[in-house]
Amino acid sequence: MRVRPDVSVVVIAYNDARRLPRAVASALGQSLGGVETVIVDDASTDGTGEAADRLAAAHPGRVRAVHLPANSGGCGRPRNTGIEASAGRYLMFLDSDDLLDRHACLNLLAAAEDTGADMVSGLCDRIFLDLPRGAKGRVRPWYPWLYQHSAVYESLSENPDLLYDTLSTNKAYRRGFLEEHGLRFVERLHYEDLLFTAEAYLAAGRTALIPHRVYNWLVQERTPAPSISNRRAQLANFADRLEIHRRIDMLFALRGAYDLRRAKDVKFVNHDLVLYLRELHGRDPGYRARFLDLAAAYLAEFDPRVFEQANPLPAIAAYLIREGDHAGALAAAEYGPAVRPELRARLVERDGRVFWGAGRPRGTLGRRILDVTGFGFHVRPLKELRPANTVTRLETRGDRVLMAGHVLNPLDRIPPDADLAGVLEFRDRRRRAPVGRVRASVRHEGDRLAWRAEFDPSRRIRPIGFIDPVWDVRLRVRVDGEEMATRPGEGSGSPSLGGVVLPVRPRLGRLAADRLRSYVTAGGHLAFALETGSPWARLTGATARRAAGSAAGRLAWRRAKRLDKTVRRTLTGRKTKVAVFNRVLSRLPVRTGLAVFESHLGRHYSDNPKYIYRELRRSGRPVTAVWSYASSPKGFPDDARLVRRGSWAYYLALARARYWVDNQGFPDGLRKRPETTYIQTWHGSAFKLMGLDQPGLKSGPAADRSRLRRMVERYDCFLVRSGHDVETLCQGLGVCSELLPAGYPRNDPLVNGVDGDAELAAEVEALRDSLGLDDGRRAVLYAPTFVTGPKGRPVKLLEPPVDPELFARELGEEYVLLVRPHYLCRANVPPGARAVMRDVGAVPDVTPLLLLADALVTDHSSIMFDFALLDRPIVLHLPEGRDLAAGYFDLERHAPGPITRGADELVAALAGLDAAEAVHAGRRRAFAARFGEHDRGTAARTVADRYFPAARQNRRGKRPSRRGERNGRTA
Repeated sequence: MRVRPDVSVVVIAYNDARRLPRAVASALGQSLGGVETVIVDDASTDGTGEAADRLAAAHPGRVRAVHLPANSGGCGRPRNTGIEASAGRYLMFLDSDDLLDRHACLNLLAAAEDTGADMVSGLCDRIFLDLPRGAKGRVRPWYPWLYQHSAVYESLSENPDLLYDTLSTNKAYRRGFLEEHGLRFVERLHYEDLLFTAEAYLAAGRTALIPHRVYNWLVQERTPAPSISNRRAQLANFADRLEIHRRIDMLFALRGAYDLRRAKDVKFVNHDLVLYLRELHGRDPGYRARFLDLAAAYLAEFDPRVFEQANPLPAIAAYLIREGDHAGALAAAEYGPAVRPELRARLVERDGRVFWGAGRPRGTLGRRILDVTGFGFHVRPLKELRPANTVTRLETRGDRVLMAGHVLNPLDRIPPDADLAGVLEFRDRRRRAPVGRVRASVRHEGDRLAWRAEFDPSRRIRPIGFIDPVWDVRLRVRVDGEEMATRPGEGSGSPSLGGVVLPVRPRLGRLAADRLRSYVTAGGHLAFALETGSPWARLTGATARRAAGSAAGRLAWRRAKRLDKTVRRTLTGRKTKVAVFNRVLSRLPVRTGLAVFESHLGRHYSDNPKYIYRELRRSGRPVTAVWSYASSPKGFPDDARLVRRGSWAYYLALARARYWVDNQGFPDGLRKRPETTYIQTWHGSAFKLMGLDQPGLKSGPAADRSRLRRMVERYDCFLVRSGHDVETLCQGLGVCSELLPAGYPRNDPLVNGVDGDAELAAEVEALRDSLGLDDGRRAVLYAPTFVTGPKGRPVKLLEPPVDPELFARELGEEYVLLVRPHYLCRANVPPGARAVMRDVGAVPDVTPLLLLADALVTDHSSIMFDFALLDRPIVLHLPEGRDLAAGYFDLERHAPGPITRGADELVAALAGLDAAEAVHAGRRRAFAARFGEHDRGTAARTVADRYFPAARQNRRGKRPSRRGERNGRTA
């Protein structure tokens, strides 16, 4: 008597004789015994039926072959046939071009029997075969957040997000459950999985999820015969998907499951719709118009709440399709998936908010959906915007080429008086390094920048030939020293960009190639293909390409690329530089008087190192100053030598320096030599737990503690402001060097004022003018510390503590709010709020801001310790939910001012600031005395006197001239 199999795997196939044996092998190789495989051949014409029969003959009792008499045109009928022909207690489905994980049946069956579930679902991995093994993005799990843990649900309403996984192939179904509810796949329609799985979710008395991979979905995009799910270029494909969704809608309606219908529609916006929208750019206009008409008709049936619950950019795309703004919709769909997405939509500022699209949002719903203020387009650095670049001219004039176009200027971020320059780059796509550079003229034209370049390509672009067949184009625009990279491409008003020929002279000669021919990529960008017009050259090129395409050629190319990458990484990598520093550079003689200064890892000319440097320069100490910068030398002193952080010049300067001065930490791994004095100024007293007092560091990897110890052991001097610093900050970090109780040099002006310091006074006044603080209103500085998000990462955009409209209405006549984010994030001050709010995140040094501020609003940031020295009002704004348990003292008990929990409380506290002074002034002064006991206005001079020798005097009492002073390098 035949034993009933535990699991039947139904394998459907059509014209797939080559891959069918591999799929069946994955079912035969299951670690669970008692697995039946039923192959259903959908009337193939290529030998698939014969392959199925051979497999059945080779594995009698384990494999059966069933043949349909006529092709069904889809997956529904073959799967239904497989259900009827199989005998297993549980059923699974496998496509002939995919694979089961070896333990799929075992894990799914075990979960079903342990939980009593009618259906069990496991993780599916999509494997993109066009990418090489090990390449990033080759394996992409299918909605992995659903499968982080095992879970059991009694109904779909317990977790409507299950509707994101409507695959039928990563699941096992109890046969009795399918028969009891008459569950079968719909026939003669594609995307039958969606309806079948939705019906199963609704009918199941219990659904289980397991965090194990069970299915490998093999995706091959570059193939002449794509799978049904990848045939999105066919309009009928989308029409079938919409019909399936409408049937699911009817299913939910019959059950009165309107919340589930809305959840399904949210999934449609987030997933189904954007799959098509992101590929519309390359479709012909007729297809696009018909597709958008179909989509708009279906979206018109949606509950408006769907657009508010969907992800922001897909929601914008769906809403704008419904509203008829097709260009804005496509720009939103295309913006989301890329690592560095391109901004192709115009933005508009209305009533202090930023909206997607050039038109005025219609109605309350439109304003909510299209509001993208939270994306921070108005505050992001230009280099992060990547605005669209439309080519308007591409033509040859004899041996010369003329290219022109315009770049979007979002929200008029680039002002008319900006200093503009442009460089057009041509680069080999494989190497990605610029090969040809052409200067481009750039001019301001309101909401866009017009650019133009004319050049001789045979002189400017020199391919190697054979090995560099594809070339991309970039336009780099410099705006007041800041660089913005764009990709020229198609857009409204573009001519035909394909087929324009640029004559070139490859380094390997004319036999390698003689021209670049333009074409447009799938993403709509301009690119060029290297080719030749000579028959002999074409023959040579074909031979070379065949050799390069052979197994030996590909292997040689990969090895050459790896070797090149390894050599470059070795020569320029940080590990090499540290090793050379320790073994070679640190043996060079120390240069007397050479001091390397660094603030916040080279981000700014600011903080304690700045004020020590100013004192050395003021007092004429014989010090040759070097400042490190992280990205741009702008704002650093002209009378010092500047080196880029991490460069060879940087490591050489550190190796030969007599002094290191910084407030955070020079690179780990550098062994400081005994002749060098490391003055660690730090950057604030501590409320938050520091160093080894942090639970995460204390209980974390030993390597992290070792790194901290190595960093701290290099200090020769550590500045402290109070006994509190000694007991908390120093002990937490494990400081064992000399503790210098001098206070902070950056706080000297807070104690002394700016009288007698013309340079700082001018800096403060210039800042006042640039911020427009001359209308008699008082300035309130809002400067909180960083806040971490759900994954422990700093929140990138700092929202104002009070809605701008509320602030303007209640406090706008008396106050201006200066929003100062932590350097790990940016302030999201709406552009229309400038009347009452200013973003001061770009001000490198906080001391001038403190001198300008009439009051401070902060949370538990260390800035409160500094501002207290000014004896001006402080408000601690600690919104509900902010955890303050992990601190060195009870902040509420020792607060130097009132504590507010919400926006209304903060408004009330600022409105009553003067009246509350009688209550809080004494607490604030006690706070300053306790935490700033050593801040006496002499910190910079104390450091200079302690570590830096005074200038030698000649007999007449004058300091001798130094060559370094004449060349502007002596502090």
